[in-house]
Amino acid sequence: MLAQLSKVAKTKWAVKNTPQFLPDDVDGKDLFDRASAKYKAKKQEKSFKPENYNIGSIVMVPQVKEARDRGVYTEFNRIKSITKTGVRWQNGETEDFNSIIWCTGFGYATDYLKNITEIQENGEIATNGTAAKDCSGLWLVGFGQWTGFASTTLIGVGRSARKKVTEIKEYLDFSE
Repeated sequence: MLAQLSKVAKTKWAVKNTPQFLPDDVDGKDLFDRASAKYKAKKQEKSFKPENYNIGSIVMVPQVKEARDRGVYTEFNRIKSITKTGVRWQNGETEDFNSIIWCTGFGYATDYLKNITEIQENGEIATNGTAAKDCSGLWLVGFGQWTGFASTTLIGVGRSARKKVTEIKEYLDFSE
């Protein structure tokens, strides 16, 4: 999603942990084949040599490669907290934003958003599609069935990203 949004808006990338990019030649099919081999080995109670990357690593699909080449992924910051108008970074600096797209993929990690929206007991936030119902300018992407069919998969998040880019662009055009 960042790859697509960075073509139409000024973006900032915030991460909790330093991201790992997979080699350019490792694609979704390769990951599926490796996961299947691991599953089969476990089922047969055989050992399986683990790979040197995990399922949370970034797959270098064409859009991500193009964004990498434009320098989109070279700078990232760590968030200390979210404010009503933007972000307080770990270094103490604050920065205002028109919108936030919260993508955590495999875990909700929504506690950061408690200052700007209501978080349900299970960690979810009320949404209309992926837009937060009670916080204009906040989108949640990649949270499994909660924010879209198969949205933690490459195919699902790709569909979601394309739709969100259009929605966010329209939101930003109307909010100025």
